Amino acid sequence: MSLQHERIAELCEQLKLSRLSTQWPALAQDAARDEASFADFLEKILASELVARDERRASVLLKLATMPAVKTLEQFDWNQASGAPKAQIQELAHLAFVQRAENLVLLGPSGVGKTHIALALGYRAVMAGHKVRFVSAADLMLQLAAAKSQGRLKEYFNRAVLGPKLLVVDEIGYLPFGREEATLFFNVVAKRYERGSMVLTSNLPFTQWAGAFADDQTLTAAMLDRLLHHAHIVQITGESYRLKDKRKAGQAARRTTQAA
Repeated sequence: MSLQHERIAELCEQLKLSRLSTQWPALAQDAARDEASFADFLEKILASELVARDERRASVLLKLATMPAVKTLEQFDWNQASGAPKAQIQELAHLAFVQRAENLVLLGPSGVGKTHIALALGYRAVMAGHKVRFVSAADLMLQLAAAKSQGRLKEYFNRAVLGPKLLVVDEIGYLPFGREEATLFFNVVAKRYERGSMVLTSNLPFTQWAGAFADDQTLTAAMLDRLLHHAHIVQITGESYRLKDKRKAGQAARRTTQAA
């Protein structure tokens, strides 16, 4: 490495231009070969650095989102999940509802793809540069209860509840909440009302949500009033794809045994 290369590398480090530091020699060779102007060369190296910064930002946002897995709508098996309203979900994938601080509630029985869709929308939001947080309803309640017992509930709300542009809460209704937990969740919905989007998934119709929130009809009604005021409801029907797979595996095993 020449002294000039070393000086350029040092300048790039000081300016935090990590991609530029490694890529400029190849881009310079390309520019010389193509007899490109200095302006063309400058444009290419700046564009390369901008791409690198976007990639780093997306990587950080993805870590902060705490998603258990990366799922995309392109991976979603619409044939298997025939009860999912494809056109509605693809429209929501444009993320206009996030920009408008609207909510999305995915309802349907277990195993029909609700979590996959919620993760896919969360991933799209991350790739669009939004701060996202994914959490199961049970984990959210544990974290809220811990924050309250430690006297840092306000800090937790500011960071984990109000901080994300999109908050995804999975599996509401799988485990019932006690009265204190129900009140804490009501506060989550109330504080994000008209300030930030939420995506929620549940296996329960709204008429049964009170049973998951300490049988408190008044609290549940007030929560749903805020949650559904600016909301999109996606109703997914069908049979669990996991049960379908097990049934297919069982049928295949029986055929193999009979053939033997």
